[in-house]
Amino acid sequence: MELITGFIDLVLHLDVHLQALVANYGVWVYLILFAIIYCETGLVVTPFLPGDSLLFVSGAIAAGGGMDVHTLFAVLVLASFSGDNTNYWIGRFIGPRLFSRSGSRLLNPAHLERTQQFYARHGGKTIIIARFVPIVRTFAPFVAGMGRMLYPRFLPYSFAGSVLWIGSITYAGYYFGNLPIVRQNLSLVIVGIVVLSILPGVIEFLRSRSRTA
Repeated sequence: MELITGFIDLVLHLDVHLQALVANYGVWVYLILFAIIYCETGLVVTPFLPGDSLLFVSGAIAAGGGMDVHTLFAVLVLASFSGDNTNYWIGRFIGPRLFSRSGSRLLNPAHLERTQQFYARHGGKTIIIARFVPIVRTFAPFVAGMGRMLYPRFLPYSFAGSVLWIGSITYAGYYFGNLPIVRQNLSLVIVGIVVLSILPGVIEFLRSRSRTA
């Protein structure tokens, strides 16, 4: 329970915690942020780490002089792109092994074949769109690798998705995060970012449920 409470506090007061990191670690904060974004996008076991809200707050702190926004952008694009590619190769390496049992209902090779066909048709736009959906962006490159999406095709979409995701939210925080109305209601803004980012997934889930009902 304390762990959950601590995590909620971290998310809602991300600006306070991040400012403390900047004050205590100086330029090393770039490495800390790199690690967070890399793990959030590159490891399927850490989809719970803050993504969108972290980018926005980082941009806002950069606007206040705590960091250089262009350096921040470059570091986080590299983190996102590296994490994406790590996840792709993890999925490509272990995915077929997970789906090797023909009698398995959950890990059936037929499911893997459908995944491969889906990424052959829609893989590019899926990689880009997934960047803006928490949890989904963690699993999308893993599934792309598992589905044997061609790596030369994966790479440009992965890079474009990283640039669009990091750039749009980080620079939004830089230009709007220090407005008085945003600064005074930053916790609500963070909650709003989280809600908006998961809303497409919730809508799609409800649509899927209604189609199968």
